[in-house]
Amino acid sequence: MPLPRLQLFEFNDLTWAPQALRDSLIESLSRALEWGRMLRGLAAPFAQFLEETKATEVVDLCAGAGGPAVVLATELKRAGKSSPKFLLTDVLPHLELWTQLEKKHPGEIGFIPEPVDATQLPTALGAGRARMIVNALHHMPPDLAKRILLGACEGGPGIFVAEGFERNPLRFFPIAPMGIVALLVNPILSPRHRMQKLLLLPLSFLLAPWDGLVSSMRVYSEEELRAMVAPLGDAYVWSYGTWPFPLGGRGYWFKGVRSKFSSNQGEQP
Repeated sequence: MPLPRLQLFEFNDLTWAPQALRDSLIESLSRALEWGRMLRGLAAPFAQFLEETKATEVVDLCAGAGGPAVVLATELKRAGKSSPKFLLTDVLPHLELWTQLEKKHPGEIGFIPEPVDATQLPTALGAGRARMIVNALHHMPPDLAKRILLGACEGGPGIFVAEGFERNPLRFFPIAPMGIVALLVNPILSPRHRMQKLLLLPLSFLLAPWDGLVSSMRVYSEEELRAMVAPLGDAYVWSYGTWPFPLGGRGYWFKGVRSKFSSNQGEQP
């Protein structure tokens, strides 16, 4: 039985916190995921999702610094599979970072420069494209998370959700070592506000453990996710699984494929 979910705050969510501080926490997490190969095990279920939905383009909702899309594109190619084109979107676009990623990964990474509300995906943007939300849904309170899931499903072939851990504070610690390295070098590698981020580095080290532990207590369980999408009835086929990563880490994925695309009709919400 999972621990109760706690809707606590994370410093990288607070609009009054310095932008350089919030950027540091988000950017460092993206680099930790990449350098620690923590999403490598997610490539196989994600490739299966792409096969089931027949998607060649994926709208990345709440994309943040764009790290998960880059890692998935890299790992798919490493496994000998084609990468879709990922379109990064967020209500607060990270334009400088995304522009760099688009240049480094032409044909694989693109972005929408305007703010995108994940609960109301524009019809033209969503048409024919699958959607994904990686390491972001836990930031949302239950009502908003439900609206995002239902809104993301509208008009699309499928949605893929993933988090770097299940609900357990101990699941944060496998990410911590690479997170420390990523925080240390972030002022050098960041595209903007480098001096501010260097000056704020001690504060980043104080706040990052709080954000990590809170994240581990905010993620949704399989039962909670299935309850959120229950209003969709049998329009989608849902499945849930986990993947391991170094130092004993374990993340989870939750995918929904529109029924007409899926051959696995046995799994229902």
